[in-house]
Amino acid sequence: MQSNVNPSFRDAESTEDWEHALISGNGRQGALCYGSPARLRFTLAHEDLFQPVTEPLPAPLTAPALPRVRELLAADRFRDAARAVCDLAVQEHAGYGQTRWIDPLIGAGTLTFTPANPGDGYQRGTDFSTGVVRQEWAGVTVDAFVSRPADMLVIRVAGTDGTVGVEPIEGTPERPIHYTVDGFGDDLVLTGRFEQPLWAGALPGWALAVRVRRTEEGVLIFARTVTGTPAPADTLADLPSGDFDDLLEEHVAEHGDLFGRVRLDLGGSRAEQLFDAGRYAIISSTGRRPPTLQGVWSGTYSPPWRSGWTIDGNLQAALLAVHPTGTPELMPPLFDLLDDLRDDFRENARRLYGVRGLFVPAHLGTHGRQNHFGPIWCLTFWTAGAAWLARLYLEHWQHTGDLAFLRERALPFLREAAEFHLSFATIRNGHAQFSPSYSPENDPGGSGDQATVDATLDVQAVGALLRGLLTVCDVLGITGPDTLRWKSLLAALPPMRVNDAGELAEWVDPRFPDNHEHRHCSQLYPLYYGGDPAFDEDPALRSAAVRAVRARLRWWLSEASDEMGYGLALLGVAAAHLGLAEEAHAALTRISEAYWRPNLAPTHNRDHMFNVDLAGGLPALVVAMLLRSRDVTADGVARIDLLPALPSAWPTGSVRGLIARGPVTVDLTWSPGTVRAVLTSPTDRTVQIGLPSGAVETVTLRANIAHRIQAAFRNSA
Repeated sequence: MQSNVNPSFRDAESTEDWEHALISGNGRQGALCYGSPARLRFTLAHEDLFQPVTEPLPAPLTAPALPRVRELLAADRFRDAARAVCDLAVQEHAGYGQTRWIDPLIGAGTLTFTPANPGDGYQRGTDFSTGVVRQEWAGVTVDAFVSRPADMLVIRVAGTDGTVGVEPIEGTPERPIHYTVDGFGDDLVLTGRFEQPLWAGALPGWALAVRVRRTEEGVLIFARTVTGTPAPADTLADLPSGDFDDLLEEHVAEHGDLFGRVRLDLGGSRAEQLFDAGRYAIISSTGRRPPTLQGVWSGTYSPPWRSGWTIDGNLQAALLAVHPTGTPELMPPLFDLLDDLRDDFRENARRLYGVRGLFVPAHLGTHGRQNHFGPIWCLTFWTAGAAWLARLYLEHWQHTGDLAFLRERALPFLREAAEFHLSFATIRNGHAQFSPSYSPENDPGGSGDQATVDATLDVQAVGALLRGLLTVCDVLGITGPDTLRWKSLLAALPPMRVNDAGELAEWVDPRFPDNHEHRHCSQLYPLYYGGDPAFDEDPALRSAAVRAVRARLRWWLSEASDEMGYGLALLGVAAAHLGLAEEAHAALTRISEAYWRPNLAPTHNRDHMFNVDLAGGLPALVVAMLLRSRDVTADGVARIDLLPALPSAWPTGSVRGLIARGPVTVDLTWSPGTVRAVLTSPTDRTVQIGLPSGAVETVTLRANIAHRIQAAFRNSA
């Protein structure tokens, strides 16, 4: 198997900085592989290793003050409204006197290998199709991967002997951690125990077991992190070993299957390489849980925003390509996480607003309580979290056709998400009002105040949720009084607003001016997914969305922007949905040039902060330029557009294995003037196909029988 390791890229960067390491992972365990021939380092992490730092509190009991908060917002006293919540929280519990963060995802430890034969000519690379990281120099090859079936890091050193060690990661933890290292011959176990006292449910510690086997060729090393407080000898005894090639073959059967479901050919371009790198990172960091902000990798005690899951756009971007690139198995970990935290979400809704249903905080970690907010970052006012997450349940059904999932998992979540808004929204002059409101992280007109009323995202997300519920009930044949309540709120939703510049406004309430010099573009939310019927039915509204995209893009392409690359990916996806090929490509180009390091791991800001959000966002942007699909409704018709935003920079290319909503699998090949497509559906289905020429063709697909299309079109190339 060694000869089959074929790195997808190579460089000669030796580094002692974990943020510049090569990555391998199985979703549960992550390994950062770096160093030099003088000493190789493998920093390990585990998806459950969050250090208990901040005790979770109940969300503040602000429901009785809701009328007063709404009065303040109506009187334009926006900061006073946010401050009122903070004051009530401190009165209830002194712990709210300072910002309360989620617990940080920390590294488990660093395994070191000091070769007996260091040398020159260091090279490194990662094989995306196998997950193997290779480091080599004169006469020495070191291959490493994190096995999915065996759940451990496997390292093979060939061409030298050496010394193996294990040590805590560098830095100082926020609360003390007590470390021990036990030796069992060549084998080692590092144990970390968190400082007592801890609160109920807090993780007490972990162990990192390392097994070493000397061979005629060199050294085999096996390592695994286990959370809890197992005895060192037991941790080591449970660590399997075996033949490297056999373990790799078993791993590739799983990892390679996921990675190989889509193949993109853009002539070896940078976009093609990063498409693969992004998919590799998301596959490698999705385990029992979805990827955190840092995937499943950490070499620090204090990751930015504590890592965890940020759901006002970050996690959604990380997962945006999962379905259209044919890996739906990577989504249930999100649903499992939401199931585990559901009681906290219900309690948030009750305490914050006195209603039933779900309130999902913007930051999730070891709990789901709304603890993180302040007078500026007034996150108790962000009520759209559950509605946005409900969209991901609908996406899963749209891309899999799984009716059992729709009935048993999606429908209950959607119902509870809707229940919150049925009670929270107030009807004034026939229109629903969302007060308080919050458009993620933006302040109208750069005012500094984030507290608002009627963010466009609220209207869009709730509208999509209610339309989705009604479609689900039609598909499942469900009737009842709830459908009347959903229809009533849906009919009362206010129309989206077009501002004086002719742009889609970020707030429906005209008191709030737009601020385009910002990393988020939340008013474009429907265009990240299957769209909103309003944009198709109203040309003026579509034109306003186009203007909003272009206004945001001007800022992003300027030197003033240096933030949150995934926000640019979402903007590009919206541009592609609107058919703005060159704008989408401009977003992709800026992302490719500024937000990826030589290790082919993305960053949050330009070359700053290891972060995997773009690992999902960039592939989603590429897909959006090649394939667009609308939501399938109760009539079962799939509506698919081929090459909706093909830029002139891609005159020829192909992609295999994309999944359109339906689901329908789509393979595409194009050259100047011609597109060829192969469509396959798992069931009999009518498909309306939008061709690049603007023509629409209706075809009937028979279950599992490929249907081929060839069409001529004029492109700008």
